Amino acid sequence: MKQFLKHTKKQNQYLVSLFSVGLVSILCLLIRDLVDYKVVGYVLLVVVSLLAIFLEILPVLLAAIISALTLDFFFIKPYYNFHIDKAEDALLLLMFFVIALINAVLTYKIRKAEQIVQVKEARISTMKLYNTLLDSLSHELRTPIATIIGSVGTLQGKSVNLSEANKAGLLSEMEKAALRLNNQVENLLNMSRLESGYIQPKTDWCDIRELVYNVLSNLNENLQQHKVSVKSNDYLPLFKLDYGLTEHIIYNLIYNASLYTPKGAAIAIEIKFNPDVPDGI
Repeated sequence: MKQFLKHTKKQNQYLVSLFSVGLVSILCLLIRDLVDYKVVGYVLLVVVSLLAIFLEILPVLLAAIISALTLDFFFIKPYYNFHIDKAEDALLLLMFFVIALINAVLTYKIRKAEQIVQVKEARISTMKLYNTLLDSLSHELRTPIATIIGSVGTLQGKSVNLSEANKAGLLSEMEKAALRLNNQVENLLNMSRLESGYIQPKTDWCDIRELVYNVLSNLNENLQQHKVSVKSNDYLPLFKLDYGLTEHIIYNLIYNASLYTPKGAAIAIEIKFNPDVPDGI
């Protein structure tokens, strides 16, 4: 399928190349008696240069060849044949063809070099982001692991006499740490899947306010010691988004807020709709 699309795209580029040269040639043909053929040559050269900025190398080379043939056939006397009487005209046509080819190749190479630089910069930015996220995740993973190991060690310790309430408390801490650890691992896996393209967002119309309240309901136990408020516009439209991924993002934000704020702290959630922003939210 990808190769078919690539092939179709290249076919379209050939058509664009032929259409551009043909259109300019017809326009120049209408005023052939008013302008010198050298001017037509410059115009066609500009067309080839512009095509080289946007198209692949082969369609541009085709445009250069067709331009040279068109210039010879329609604009250099005698018209409507490929015979050239003057050596000067033959040299000019040859120079036009060579310049068009060199210009096309150089422009294409410059464009490719810019694309390579952009890809490298994007990779560097991605690596920096990954390093930052991995550093953050490594810290996030250590905390619940340390909690689980510490609690297990305490429960297994024979020298420590624990009441049933203390044991229940340790087990509860272990459960919270395990859930937190599972959440962090799931975040990391989702990041990798999204980056590799394994997960493709499936967008559908969703009520963002309903989504937020569902997340708050799932985090009810974690938010018992916090004052949570939700503020939103009176009339919110439906938004086209991936419900599961968006729910996971909001879950992480509110969950982290519950973890890293002191007990009794207020957590304010505000949902705004801005029609001037592409996504609206």
